[in-house]
Amino acid sequence: MTEPELHRPIPVERVGPRGLTITVTASPEECLALAARMHLPAIRSLTCTYHLSQEGRTKVMARGTLNADLTLTCVVSLEEFDSAIHEDFRVRFVPEEDITDDVNLDDDDEVPIINGIMDLGEATAEQLSLTLEPYPRKPGLEPAEPPPDPTSPFAALRRLKPLN
Repeated sequence: MTEPELHRPIPVERVGPRGLTITVTASPEECLALAARMHLPAIRSLTCTYHLSQEGRTKVMARGTLNADLTLTCVVSLEEFDSAIHEDFRVRFVPEEDITDDVNLDDDDEVPIINGIMDLGEATAEQLSLTLEPYPRKPGLEPAEPPPDPTSPFAALRRLKPLN
């Protein structure tokens, strides 16, 4: 298994009973690799601050704030444009063997703990991926109206009543 582009392994026992706050900041090289992975023109900066708290002996609740400055491609004009993301979220780190395929949209997303290690870097990358707009549009750009089709059954109606 290859190491992810953004790798920040943290042992579960480091969280402790008082919790732990950790900030993940991607290096320029990691931003470049993540942009390639996510098919983005650029990620200029990516940071995520986690507030971790124990849930029993084997699970960890993470409340996070993700900030990213990136470049997207408009689906209408294919122009590149700059965008900023600021997103608060929650995820639960769970031992890999406890993750189920059952989907409950009201539950927090689960991220695997592998051999007692949480990867906050990969969790950051996954959260960024979930936050991205699937069909980004450059601000202020509206799709063009297609020209009327003269063979359309509605073309005859348009001739009867002119559009204002």
